[in-house]
Amino acid sequence: MFYRGYILIRLKTIGTEWKVVEKLSKLRSTEPSELWKITYVTPIYGGWDVMVECSFTKLHELDKIVTFMRVDEEVSPWIEETTTLVSSRPDYTNEN
Repeated sequence: MFYRGYILIRLKTIGTEWKVVEKLSKLRSTEPSELWKITYVTPIYGGWDVMVECSFTKLHELDKIVTFMRVDEEVSPWIEETTTLVSSRPDYTNEN
């Protein structure tokens, strides 16, 4: 079973939304022992600029996703702030 997480991103520069979407939508585990991946990314309106949905089986996998956004040389300069929301039960089926 998979947990579902949402990461809300506030960008430093308007107009980089689709660059962030393109970069993050391809993000997934390359390790055979891990099954995490980004399942959906879209620009949004309101106090946040981009919403990321991800699935993972262990909390450290979510940490890898968030850490990537904070340290990646291409993505991190565009990001001002993130907030991460995590499902409380592992009942999300990852059929994608």
